[in-house]
Amino acid sequence: MKVVRFASFGIPHLVAECVEMPDLGPPAEDEVIVDVEAFPINPADLLTLSGRYAVKPPLPATPGAEGVGRVAAAGSAVGHVRPGERVLLLSRENWTEQRKVKAEQVLKLPEAVDVLQLAMLKVNPATALLMLREYVELTPGDWIIQDAANSGVGANLIRLAKSGGIKTVNVVRREALIEPMRAIGADIVVLDGDDLARRVKTQTHGAEIRLATDAIAGDICLRLADCLVDGGVIVNYGMLSGRPCVLAPEQLVFKGITLTGFWLATRLNRMSYEEKAALYADLAQRAADGSLHVNIEAVYPIDDIKTALEHAEREGRDGKILVTPGA
Repeated sequence: MKVVRFASFGIPHLVAECVEMPDLGPPAEDEVIVDVEAFPINPADLLTLSGRYAVKPPLPATPGAEGVGRVAAAGSAVGHVRPGERVLLLSRENWTEQRKVKAEQVLKLPEAVDVLQLAMLKVNPATALLMLREYVELTPGDWIIQDAANSGVGANLIRLAKSGGIKTVNVVRREALIEPMRAIGADIVVLDGDDLARRVKTQTHGAEIRLATDAIAGDICLRLADCLVDGGVIVNYGMLSGRPCVLAPEQLVFKGITLTGFWLATRLNRMSYEEKAALYADLAQRAADGSLHVNIEAVYPIDDIKTALEHAEREGRDGKILVTPGA
């Protein structure tokens, strides 16, 4: 069985390797074995490999926050999924040809949906949807603002907001990204800069913006806060800049801006199995009807994990990098 492993932290494509491991053996009564069909490479995976993620696994370790596959075998006590059915893996350590997990760590998925889109369902779409739902009560016609709009979460947020009638201001760092963002439904796309708030106010005709999502951290939080009305909320879910989130005292004291954090792992841990099933059934349906779609730039076999990781590390990509262990 082929598995991606790393024995030290460092540059992802240098420390990760594809190795042969013993077969898993039969499942226990409350377990399933899943033939992994596909998994994406996410920023969190790159951070894990480099040793900069929130949790450092004991080494050697297998990365992989996401994965989708088919049940190969199920224990005698498992009733909600059967061999042959496609499932979403809620577990980690999914960069492998086969995964043995407790039965509550898989969710049944529909068949008539692109497996590569389903492979990207767990993290980015769920993060975007929950951030839209849980911090500010939004109604059709309301505005939100986000940075890193060209990221996986950013693209999902644009599409999910649009389907709910929510308008988006999308902050990017390169002019070349403006048209691609508009093409997927972004209402306004602006370049980051010192006069961001003025330009956003002009282009939205002074709309009141109560919610900002931030994947970058650092000084951009100051500029996002300037775009919000009094009492607005900034939800940070990433640290692409590698710097702490920054807000000015007057933004906190006089404008009453709230800065909070979102981590999907914590949120999922608080949800019941039924709540998780409902969340991902909703997202799978959106993937099925095409309202939720993520661009894919390249797909690699698991043997080529080093090349796949090197590709995922590049700036300026136009889509996700995926790996198909069963190909």
